[in-house]
Amino acid sequence: MCSRTGTTQSTSACCDNLARLRQELETADAVVVGAGSGLSTSAGFTYTGERFQKYFGDFIAKYGFRDMYSGGFYPFETPEERWAYWSRYIYINRYLDPPRPVYSDLLKLVGHKDYFVLTTNVDHCFQKAGFDKRRLFYTQGDYGLWQCSRPCHQKTYDNEAVVKQMVARQTDGRVPGQLVPHCPVCGAPMSMNLRADDTFVEDEGWHEAARRYEDFLRRHDGRHILFLELGVGGNTPGIIKYPFWRMTHRNPRAVYACLNLSEAYCPGEIQKQSICMDEDIGKILTLLL
Repeated sequence: MCSRTGTTQSTSACCDNLARLRQELETADAVVVGAGSGLSTSAGFTYTGERFQKYFGDFIAKYGFRDMYSGGFYPFETPEERWAYWSRYIYINRYLDPPRPVYSDLLKLVGHKDYFVLTTNVDHCFQKAGFDKRRLFYTQGDYGLWQCSRPCHQKTYDNEAVVKQMVARQTDGRVPGQLVPHCPVCGAPMSMNLRADDTFVEDEGWHEAARRYEDFLRRHDGRHILFLELGVGGNTPGIIKYPFWRMTHRNPRAVYACLNLSEAYCPGEIQKQSICMDEDIGKILTLLL
């Protein structure tokens, strides 16, 4: 399964794909949603441009940051500066709702089905939109969780209350020193629960979600299942994209749907079982509704 099938399509072909996807959403026994950053981008969670300027103008002026993401890797001189940046970053991407109703539209389409969501997104948008927590597996972490940076133990900590204090009380690009988080067990600095290296903590909640996902796939093995991939790029294809391709290839009753602006494609081996739509995800969901 190595060849690609492109998806530069005519209006007629796009309409055909839309009708076929609508039919699959209605008739599938189960839907597995695989969501990447493109879904949140479609919902308005952009990391550059006007939104970046609005919330990080002072950091842009001082440090020359060009986008929100790269600013997260900057070697700030003090933890007070680092957490001034990161608290603002967490607050707008985890505790604010996205500007557009893409996630709620998705829930309207799959909420009545037997569904499960596998996502590399860490912004909590699925739960904020009303998706069932027990049907979600956040593989790469959560902006709303901290962990020991070492880590000395496999546990995560909710950060909402402290983050909101940091945002409210920061001045001159710094948070008060007493708000800088430290591990309650060993005293080391806390870090984000994001999969960046081998220090990532997979806590009990992570493992429970993984087991529920594996059980969902096992229970629906061989049935008419729709693998709905939304906005998954090439950074971590081994988590969603490649497994979806393999499971579709093994199951003649499965259908693979890829919705991704400028990156919608599938292997030739599953072309007849696939629906690829090169368009803004939010626009497609609106048309489906």
